[in-house]
Amino acid sequence: MDWIIEICRNNPAIPLFLTIGVGFYVGQLKFKGFSLGTVTSVLLVGVLVGQMDIQIPGPIKNVFFLLFLFAIGYSVGPQFFRSLRGAGLKQVCFAVVECLLVLVCTWGVCRLMGYNVGETLGVFAGSQTISAAIGAGIDSLGSLGASSEQVKQWADLIPVAYAVTYVFGTIGSAWILSWLGPKMLGGLDKVKADTKALEKEMNSESVATDPGFVNANRPVAFRAYKAEADYFSQPRSIDEIEQYMLRQGKRLFVERVRQGGEVVEIGPDVKVSCGDEIVLSGRREFIVGDEQWIGPEVNDAELLSFPAEKIDVMVKKKAVGRNGMTVDELRRQKFMYGITIKSISRGGVSIPVFARTVIEGGDTLTIVGLEREVNEAAPQLGYADRASTATDLILVGLGIVVGCLIGLITIHAGSVPVSLSTSGGALISGLVCGWLRSKHPTFGRIPKPALWVFNNLGLNMFIAVIGITSGPTFVSGLQQVGWMVFVVGAVATTLPLIISLILGAKVFKFRPAINLGCCAGSRTTTAALGAIQDALGSTVPAMGYTITYAVGNTLLILMGVALVLIS
Repeated sequence: MDWIIEICRNNPAIPLFLTIGVGFYVGQLKFKGFSLGTVTSVLLVGVLVGQMDIQIPGPIKNVFFLLFLFAIGYSVGPQFFRSLRGAGLKQVCFAVVECLLVLVCTWGVCRLMGYNVGETLGVFAGSQTISAAIGAGIDSLGSLGASSEQVKQWADLIPVAYAVTYVFGTIGSAWILSWLGPKMLGGLDKVKADTKALEKEMNSESVATDPGFVNANRPVAFRAYKAEADYFSQPRSIDEIEQYMLRQGKRLFVERVRQGGEVVEIGPDVKVSCGDEIVLSGRREFIVGDEQWIGPEVNDAELLSFPAEKIDVMVKKKAVGRNGMTVDELRRQKFMYGITIKSISRGGVSIPVFARTVIEGGDTLTIVGLEREVNEAAPQLGYADRASTATDLILVGLGIVVGCLIGLITIHAGSVPVSLSTSGGALISGLVCGWLRSKHPTFGRIPKPALWVFNNLGLNMFIAVIGITSGPTFVSGLQQVGWMVFVVGAVATTLPLIISLILGAKVFKFRPAINLGCCAGSRTTTAALGAIQDALGSTVPAMGYTITYAVGNTLLILMGVALVLIS
């Protein structure tokens, strides 16, 4: 055992990655539907590993945390800035109010209990499940003018209070919003009925069923015909055929051609002669019965066997995004012929694809269709974000540098130095870079898998260092704060949510499902959103989650700095 301890002390990378690996494994375990979650599991495993009294070099922690904050800002940046104008302002105001309630309630109950700044910050981060506030707050502890020994004592108490309060912060918020919330808003049955009514209103303009699903009886069909009618007595180009059909009031496409027994790629030089076979695509009612002017329908398996293409498109065009076009209006555009909108992602969160769902600039649409159809539609929508593994590390590196420099700018309020800190600067820089990417999507690409790594590895590596370095003093810290901190955390979790639910219904006049989604988003609790959607049997609450999540994720991290300054 002494040999293992010596190796870990001399090679801190080993215990660090051990903590990450075991922590992620424990975080995936569930007991009767309950899970500690990755962050808490990594922290607790780090505390156990830290009993070996391992020293971790300081820069490692900060480097990974800054990477995490930049990635968070980059993810929510487009939605954050877009929400500051237009119809989203009402939800922005609600998110600001709830975040202020969270800050005031947590600070008040901790003040009442006589907690110091370290305990208060830990309770805030745990009860509100905003782990990133730990790093932002720790960055600001040095600005209080206390001795290094005092700062270390405060810092050692943060993970203790966080670990104790995080459990109810996660489970409690999900229970309050999915069970107690509907009861407060008139009862679960009434809320479900109102949600179904809202779904019907949101889909009232659509002729078909929910366009988020690809139906086997979709309005676009593919049929193969043998060209034998008089029209083909002379060779016809692809453009001639499509223009002829358009003059007949039928917008159809020639997708494939078989000539001389071989399938050829269609193009401007290809001409269809009598005896050739062609595949037409278009609305089913336009295609069926076209034997009269083309020739008999044929069952050519090879000719009809070709894949559809699915790509992500970032909405950029003014006509689609900035003018607030709905899904139903978009599907009626000529360039959307044959295209199915499979999903819409806004700020990294999937929102329901209803007929009246408004599409905004920066949204990512996943569209499905033939290559020809997709290539026509994508430029009209914005930027085709085709799969790639390349990350613009120039943007990441320089963006974090600029953010840190901005965060180091200090303004003195009397004798108290006030600054965003490097953490706040990196977050703000990420917000701006993410917004710029939505405006000019040809640069600054960070693929979703890379963002996932930055978010998860960045935060959890930081938390692992916190757990390992605080391990030797964790037990004594737990004895110091006492188990009463669990009750304090439960109050800090519950009180702001209950007040927010009342304000959402009485003051902001949100529909119940939107109200619940807004409360979950402002608190950035994804687990609660899932619980709400399960309870209501609907994805409608996500429509109140995206804007408030972008605002809440930003404000709650920065409030970690504010809490240090006022405690």
